[in-house]
Amino acid sequence: MARTGSGSLLARRDIKLDSFLKRNTERTVYERIRACEPCVVISESINKVYMHVVLSDDRVYLTEYPPRTLTAAFSFRRVRDIELVNDLPDFLRGKDRELCQHIRITYVTEKPARRGRDWLRRNHRAGLPRAVQPSRRTSHCPVITHTLEGYPVHSERGAEELHLSEPTRSASCPNPEALGLLRIPHPPTRPPSTPPYSPTSPPTSPLSPSNHRLNTPEPGQVPTRIGSVLSRLLRRACVNSREEREAELHLYAVSHTSRLYLHLQSSWNSFIIRSTLLLDPVYRGRCRASSDSPPGKRLPAISWERTAHLFAQLSSELLQEGISVESLYLLLQELRTAAHRNVALRRLFWRSGEVCVFLVQTLEESLHGCQSLSGVYTADQLLLSTLVVQTLAVMFRETEVEPARLNLLSAKKGALASRMLLALICDPELQTQNQGSPIDREVSCALLCLCDQALLAEYLDAACSLLFELLLLGHNASRCSPADNFLSVGWILRVLQPHPHLTSFIGHQAQQVVLVLSDLQEPFLSPAQSVLLFQRCRLLLACLQYNNQLAQHLRAHFREEFRYFVKLSCAEEKLPPHHPISQPTLRLVGQILTLLR
Repeated sequence: MARTGSGSLLARRDIKLDSFLKRNTERTVYERIRACEPCVVISESINKVYMHVVLSDDRVYLTEYPPRTLTAAFSFRRVRDIELVNDLPDFLRGKDRELCQHIRITYVTEKPARRGRDWLRRNHRAGLPRAVQPSRRTSHCPVITHTLEGYPVHSERGAEELHLSEPTRSASCPNPEALGLLRIPHPPTRPPSTPPYSPTSPPTSPLSPSNHRLNTPEPGQVPTRIGSVLSRLLRRACVNSREEREAELHLYAVSHTSRLYLHLQSSWNSFIIRSTLLLDPVYRGRCRASSDSPPGKRLPAISWERTAHLFAQLSSELLQEGISVESLYLLLQELRTAAHRNVALRRLFWRSGEVCVFLVQTLEESLHGCQSLSGVYTADQLLLSTLVVQTLAVMFRETEVEPARLNLLSAKKGALASRMLLALICDPELQTQNQGSPIDREVSCALLCLCDQALLAEYLDAACSLLFELLLLGHNASRCSPADNFLSVGWILRVLQPHPHLTSFIGHQAQQVVLVLSDLQEPFLSPAQSVLLFQRCRLLLACLQYNNQLAQHLRAHFREEFRYFVKLSCAEEKLPPHHPISQPTLRLVGQILTLLR
């Protein structure tokens, strides 16, 4: 669901669905829609109904076919697992039955189990599908050649048929007002002083201060401030009374070239990273956009045309000849900050292409050009290289559905991607440039080493984040058809294989995982540390799974360290439970420990 310059969806869109979403969603919601695909949906109350799945940055919506209402199914904050199920659905026939892509999403719900209160609530007669051991499926990239119209659907009434163009209301969508569900065209009204809902904030309890009964004193009621304190106490007391349980949503992708699973995985990864980082006040202030401001102080949203104009101005300043290092550094800081706050600018970055090529060239010259002559790193080189790598990493965020990104990186057999990968890796062993007399060098050596070590460590952290984004790109390519299987994870690691500092770079990342999870470090990880640990674990797991030489190196040099110093129990203590990224990180640590045995 990538967009053209005017903000509309690409030519492969469903025109009727696109028009419906444009009319009935706010602009901020519509602009962050990543993908829409038709699926057969099965949940605890929906039994094999053909619907559209609408995927945004923070949640999944369901709408009928044809669309009439848009209802939030779940938020990515509640997701516990997204997996492919290797089975043969009994309600499909022929090749569709063999090639259909079955996605199972497990999420947590807090609402008490009462009938008729949740669209995805349990219906005991609806018979949920069971996971089947992988046996008859060899590909998770379906090429469906037939339509579902006319296929029999098993239900409690016997033989029914699924019609794609049924004029009556779908059985999966009762009156949304009766269900208490979020309906995008008519959001609930709020008092002017109440901030808008944020997907990264915890859900508001009915007893929270945002309730009108507690915010507006009436005769016989307690004052607002006392009511707010009372509401917090009552909310704390009723937490234990909530019934938190797991629920499942099953999606059977029926499009000819479905990438819904890839979009779900990348959206989930992006969400847990962003929501974890937003727990840090510094990062939250850096990323705060005009739409995140309180209603009374909210600035008007910047249009696509205005964003394109500002990006063109900034690009021309960056690409001018003879720019000084100081001016370059300041302009890159401005570009990085703007990219944090504006997704449209990130899309424009990939569509222009010139700025990306310029950043890769700058990284090559800054980190490796001068260093290859003198054999040392300088503080200026490290500072500029870190900023370039951080800027590139930001540009990868939430741009998975931008076709220009893949086109740019895969052009000329991945020439630009290869340059970016090779320029990214550096020697983690510190080499500093100290000039002057022996006495001056002796006096300043300690301070210089500490400074340079900190700068080099910051660069290595940024390099790991960018390499993580490239590996995500490779994971998406690895699951697609052979024609698109160019920038795969295996290809990325093969490109890096000849680099003389690759094993030491990977060794540094492994050593950092050991240090963070050992008993020698601080008891709790900050949001940034949690995200970095997740990214390092994904990098190590890719090395263990896709490259034999790197896997052998990790087993030879780090097997004992992981065996004696990395414990899942210790990792659980260090990863705060309120960090959305904690549970996925623990699963990665468990996989790494298993592969290193």
